[in-house]
Amino acid sequence: MTRSHRPSRDIKSLDDFTLADLEAIRLILRGGSVIDWHRLNFVSREEAEELVRSQELDPDDSEDMAQAEAIKGLAIAYLRRNFDFPVPKPVARASLVDLLMLAASKGHRQLCACTILKVMHIIYHLQARELLFTLPVSDKEVFQLVEQKVYRVIGGMLARDFPILEFIGGRKNTDSLYTKLLSKQETIAAQIWDKLRFRLVTRHQEDIFPVLHFLTREVFPFNYVIPGESTNTLFRFRNYCEGHPRLANLISKVQLSPDFEEEASAVDNRFTAPDYRVVHFVVDMPVRLPESMFRDVPEETKALGRVIFFQTEFQIIDR
Repeated sequence: MTRSHRPSRDIKSLDDFTLADLEAIRLILRGGSVIDWHRLNFVSREEAEELVRSQELDPDDSEDMAQAEAIKGLAIAYLRRNFDFPVPKPVARASLVDLLMLAASKGHRQLCACTILKVMHIIYHLQARELLFTLPVSDKEVFQLVEQKVYRVIGGMLARDFPILEFIGGRKNTDSLYTKLLSKQETIAAQIWDKLRFRLVTRHQEDIFPVLHFLTREVFPFNYVIPGESTNTLFRFRNYCEGHPRLANLISKVQLSPDFEEEASAVDNRFTAPDYRVVHFVVDMPVRLPESMFRDVPEETKALGRVIFFQTEFQIIDR
């Protein structure tokens, strides 16, 4: 099964943002962790299904949902084994989409669903990383898959006249990586996040939230942003929200205090000018592998799914 990444939906206006949309954008901007959340804020199954699809899983595909069920079983077994965590039968039997909706409800079942989903989030990621290390796939092949995914989506956005003025992306050259490692205290290549980097320029600052929201549906899920690796020197979150009536109405309902981000963080990059204004973040992007890569692999490898993750940097600036 392959997913089409050509955008088929319109970009969401700020007037149509939900609390779930705002929470996701905020997590990206501050480089937070979804593990710290205590609830989801979905109001429709469509929102929950969109999150599932952003993980490169299809809620209508039996193999994908079988994998999700297996991961859920591992998560529940872990919670019972290590914490004697009670899970009501209706929660244990719930599908992935139903679990997401339960996590947006209230009461004990909401707590159980949230806890299970957090463990599933970790197991899914670990299995995908194991798959990447198990398959005979090179960095070059992974780079190509990531680039193809991003270029398909951004190309579709540009073709439909979304508010993007410029798009630049690709791999950094080796000399640039050598220089960066020589100049950093951390001299391990794993510390270089931006081997693959994509930069978008929006028409106006007001376009940043809608563009980010679209990317979280079509390119990367918000829950796999790398904690502590985000920078926002373009605006203060609260000020941005208070400048728009719909967001101003939502900001009082967010999980963390609206004043959590008191000041825009400084750009922690010695290769960037101090007055450079940017939204910068790193995501572990899920990429679905083609079936051709699984022709001669053992069944235990196939059981890890069809999705790998690759850390990718994004930068968004306004004109």
